[in-house]
Amino acid sequence: TAELGPPARGQGLYEATSRPLPSGGWLLTLQAQDALYAARAESARQGELLALARHFGRLGVWERNVRSLQGRWDAEVLRFWGLPPGEATPDFQAASGNIVEADREAVRTLFHHSLARAGHYAVRYRVRTADGTMRRIHSQWRVKDGADGQPEQVLGVMIDDSEPYALAHSSSELESQLALAMELGGISVWRHDLTSGRMHHSAQGWATLGLAPRPEGLSVDEVRAMIHPDDLAAVVASADAAMSSAQPVDVEARYRHADGSWRTQMLRRIVLRDAAGQPKAVLGVALDITERLAQRRRADELSRRFETVTRAVGIGHWLHEAGQPHGVWSEQLRAMFGLTPDEPVPTLHEWLAHFVHPDDVPRLKSTLKGWMASRAESLELSFRGLRRDGEVRQLLSHSQVETGTASPMVFGVLVDLTDRLRSEQALKNAEERVALAARGAGLGTWELDLDTLDVHWDEQMWHLRGRTPEPRAMTEAEWLACLHPEDRQRTGRQLSDALARGTTFEQQFRVIWPDGQVRWLASRSMEIRDAANGRRRRIAINWDITDSRTAQTVRQEREIAQRENASKSRFLARMSHELRTPLNAVLGFSQLLLAEEAGTDAVAASRRRRLDHIRSAGLHLLTLINDVLDLSGLEAGEIRIALESVALRPLVEQTLPMLGPLQGQPPVQLTLGALDLHVRADATRLRQVLLNLLSNAVKYNRPGGQVHVEALREGPHVRLRVSDTGRGMTAEQLAQLFEPFNRLGADREAIEGSGIGLAIVKALVERMGGTVHVHSESGSGSRFELVLAAAEGDDGTEAWRTPPLAAAAAAAAPALPAVAQSRQHCVLYIEDNPVNALIIGELMARRSDLVLHVAVDGNSGVTQARNLRPDLVLLDMQLPDFDGYEVLRRLRAEPLTAGIPCIALSANAMPEDIERALRAGVSDYWTKPLDFKAFMASLDVLFGKSAPA
Repeated sequence: TAELGPPARGQGLYEATSRPLPSGGWLLTLQAQDALYAARAESARQGELLALARHFGRLGVWERNVRSLQGRWDAEVLRFWGLPPGEATPDFQAASGNIVEADREAVRTLFHHSLARAGHYAVRYRVRTADGTMRRIHSQWRVKDGADGQPEQVLGVMIDDSEPYALAHSSSELESQLALAMELGGISVWRHDLTSGRMHHSAQGWATLGLAPRPEGLSVDEVRAMIHPDDLAAVVASADAAMSSAQPVDVEARYRHADGSWRTQMLRRIVLRDAAGQPKAVLGVALDITERLAQRRRADELSRRFETVTRAVGIGHWLHEAGQPHGVWSEQLRAMFGLTPDEPVPTLHEWLAHFVHPDDVPRLKSTLKGWMASRAESLELSFRGLRRDGEVRQLLSHSQVETGTASPMVFGVLVDLTDRLRSEQALKNAEERVALAARGAGLGTWELDLDTLDVHWDEQMWHLRGRTPEPRAMTEAEWLACLHPEDRQRTGRQLSDALARGTTFEQQFRVIWPDGQVRWLASRSMEIRDAANGRRRRIAINWDITDSRTAQTVRQEREIAQRENASKSRFLARMSHELRTPLNAVLGFSQLLLAEEAGTDAVAASRRRRLDHIRSAGLHLLTLINDVLDLSGLEAGEIRIALESVALRPLVEQTLPMLGPLQGQPPVQLTLGALDLHVRADATRLRQVLLNLLSNAVKYNRPGGQVHVEALREGPHVRLRVSDTGRGMTAEQLAQLFEPFNRLGADREAIEGSGIGLAIVKALVERMGGTVHVHSESGSGSRFELVLAAAEGDDGTEAWRTPPLAAAAAAAAPALPAVAQSRQHCVLYIEDNPVNALIIGELMARRSDLVLHVAVDGNSGVTQARNLRPDLVLLDMQLPDFDGYEVLRRLRAEPLTAGIPCIALSANAMPEDIERALRAGVSDYWTKPLDFKAFMASLDVLFGKSAPA
């Protein structure tokens, strides 16, 4: 073989075989193998291709013996089951365990069925490998019969459909998701066939228009009829633009929905062209942006409102994106720091340097650094900001980091608290002032939480009960113990009722202090309900009303006293009238009898003495009545005082003659000192005071004693002195000097008096704004000093006061008719008392020029006045049918009697009676009993002097 050498290329292949020979040699046989070698090579190549196809085509081959069920799997089938190559083929029972349970029974049934009959079979099922992977297997096999005609062998293939199935499933899901996305996004697809002129829409397109799908589509005119008239031109223009462009063209337009509403769509179209470049169709997509636009409008409106609200409440907002040097500030934030709209937003460094109070900068830097390091989402801080004009503002900042965007952002709001803090401070100051005022006013407050029953007292609540304040409220037992025993049950019951009904509660009660002092407290409480959480509270105040209760008691006592005084005044007025009426007769007739007594013998003198005693007793009784009325009027405040400038010298000189016979009993010497001063006083009442003092100085003097009157100026005051050399008074008597009806023992003597005069003096001087001082020693005399306000005066004539009847006559005289003196004058006297009428008749009879007519009641008086038209009417104020006021009203109501002068002649001598009558229109008011001399002098003034009748 070595000599033969290698076969030449193309010369063929040989196969050598050898075998030993019996003779011990070898037989070498050479056989040509070209065809065999070629066959084997082709077989190997086909095997490789089959293996490659099986691997990439996921195709495996398997076989099993029908009778033993033993079989063989190739490497691909083993891989399908997750077994490594070379692994022993599992038996059918073990292999079927890997089939998914839902498919297992069907596979077993079909496989066992196929073993009974030759033929082709196929089934699809799922296999789960050991690592949990699930594969989808498509298995096909053929059952072959053996030599005995019975099924003997199974040959099959397996195809792994997992990847194609996954791709198909993925494609289906993708299509579904795309359809869903287009539906949810309101995206529709449409095609305009330029040849037919029809437009076809996807299902979403029909839904957007609110139309049922039409297989034939819509014409261009139908589609354009759905476009809003204002948008049609833009749509047509975009269609024309698309025809001349190879790029997509966009347009926004409103389309009418089938329900009549307008839907806004964003359209994008592109022209499809044929091989020659000619347009054959327009393909487009439409996006329904109606809701998006509505949301944008709502967002714009919300943004506008947000800007309005933030501007109204002083809130600015800002935004800063990472990596950008400047942020974005709202208009309000710019105004907050005094930046104009065109100024750039400052950087953080610039802001800290120029717009933050220097004292707050270190704290802000440290806080911001700590926030960045902590990576916290939000930050809130307060600081003082600086406006461009230097004004300091109190600011509160809230910042937030937004990390969900591509570039992290920091945004925040800035609240200007300056005005709010000022208001809060003002409110706090006001609350403090209220609390201070409450404490100053003695108000205590308490509060009861009706849900928790917690009670709070302030300090004043303890002070009002005389206790030392404690940081708590009194217990119910302590509170009840403070109450007056008579008020406990009532106060507790009223409070319980108010709490149960939720009503406002007011009450007054007494509390007893630890020192035994009883104080009156008032309480007022009301229920308050919190609308937010329904919490109920009762708040109340307590305050001390002891003084007001005392004042109320005093006021009630004063009212009782006033009622008693009014009753007393009415009684005195009645008594005065009842006493003056008989006194008028006593004094009147005694004066008439004295005037008529002309005898000179001893009997006549004795009669005159007796009559004089009657007259003196009557005058004393009249003085007593007048003094009682004056004192009563002063105590009741009913006597009016008219202060004026009064010259003292004329007043004193006019008063001295009024002393009458007192100057000679006992004989005393009256001297006047310096009196050229003026005082602020009521001249009539000052004369009454002076007369009282001079009368006492004379009556209680010694024979040959002295009475001296003088006045001294002491700054703004004048001191009027009345000094006497009389008996004087002891200290005990001085202490009782001004007590009414206390004559200090003089009532045991024969000296006339009532003991009222000095009480009247003191009351009158004090009513005139002065004071009375007394200096006296027993046996050395007394000195009374009146201290009155000084006044500027002229010659002192204003102190002159004409006697009452003469003054009335002077006032009435101008109203009398101007007639000759020889004419008889008519006088009408309206009087129901015949005694009084008789006295006036006796006096009138002394004048031959006067004719008296008497009317016994008011009605007849008015009638006679109308008929007689008298020159003067004397009017009693108490008549049997109606009073004198009604008579006066009727006379003034008729023209014939309206001008007749009327003078009241009445026993009603109370000041209010006199004032009322003067207001009613009488010319003057003469009280009974009459002074005959003054009465006759008044007649002389009224009618002139006349010869005796």
